[in-house]
Amino acid sequence: MILPEAATTPCRLDRLPEGATQADLEASYAARGAALVRCDAARAMAVETLEAERALQDRWRARRLP
Repeated sequence: MILPEAATTPCRLDRLPEGATQADLEASYAARGAALVRCDAARAMAVETLEAERALQDRWRARRLP
């Protein structure tokens, strides 16, 4: 099984620039929220892939046992 690329890409969170304004804060807040949603989706894909891989391994082992 191949892990989805999104699951192996590090999450990047927006940072405030020096001398941030209220508009910068609001934009960063929205960008961080979107990044957290993407990171959570990537984590879920990684867990789903791992569980599927383990299930395949368990089925393979079960067929090989006498």
